[in-house]
Amino acid sequence: MAKAVQVQNSEQQQIVKLLQSMDGKFNRWEVRQDFILMMATSIANRFAGPCWQEREDLYMRAVKKYGKKEQETIAKMCALVVDGLDRNPEQDFLGSLFMALDLGSNWKGQFFTPYDVCRMMGLVTGLQHIKDQLESQGWVGVNDPACGAGATLIAFANECGKAGINYQQKLLFTGQDLDRLAAMMCYIQLSLLGCPGYVVIADTLLHPATAYDKRALLPSTGQDVWFTPMYFSDLWAGRQIAAQMDLLIGGMPPVKEPVPTGLLFF
Repeated sequence: MAKAVQVQNSEQQQIVKLLQSMDGKFNRWEVRQDFILMMATSIANRFAGPCWQEREDLYMRAVKKYGKKEQETIAKMCALVVDGLDRNPEQDFLGSLFMALDLGSNWKGQFFTPYDVCRMMGLVTGLQHIKDQLESQGWVGVNDPACGAGATLIAFANECGKAGINYQQKLLFTGQDLDRLAAMMCYIQLSLLGCPGYVVIADTLLHPATAYDKRALLPSTGQDVWFTPMYFSDLWAGRQIAAQMDLLIGGMPPVKEPVPTGLLFF
């Protein structure tokens, strides 16, 4: 009998049932990992980039492990993630599901901070401070250098929305995590919530994310960077062009700047 899994909503419960339906046929951990990899890659590879082929190859290697029935099952799980976040954006859907499946303690000892705690952190940070910065800067960047599945960034986006701040237009979200699975969960959730920005997969202490501009709008090449769809919107594309022009006008070759770390605004 499958172990009872305590989840928070019906979409998560349906995903658990679908995952359990594949137990015994495939490696349990591998299925959960492939599910996230395939969903993240299907989002990222809608856009061209230096890593497009590498990610396409990863996707194809993962999908070829499964028959048509299992592929349809994974597609259903992806749709349920979309439905769950659409119905209730104020949650760490994938992070809480990860913990409910007891994968955190079995994989590198990871334990994600609960969403409500992250929400309180966002409130303590000070929304009025953000509003003051927006008046002088037009947009503000927020970074989490140990983003996990993205709960802190998601909670802050939601609190900004409640305060009347259009985070899709006014905030650039950047995250970094050493663990690929966690970083891809963050990437999926930021993408589905329409957060403009990117996630870097690397060790923050040994290889902190860098950018060519001081506001981290143009991440350095050579990093494993996953751009959200909203990063390519007309508004943010225009800001990227402006940042590139500023670098060219400066008359100096681009210097890699460290992306500001912590739940900071820049």
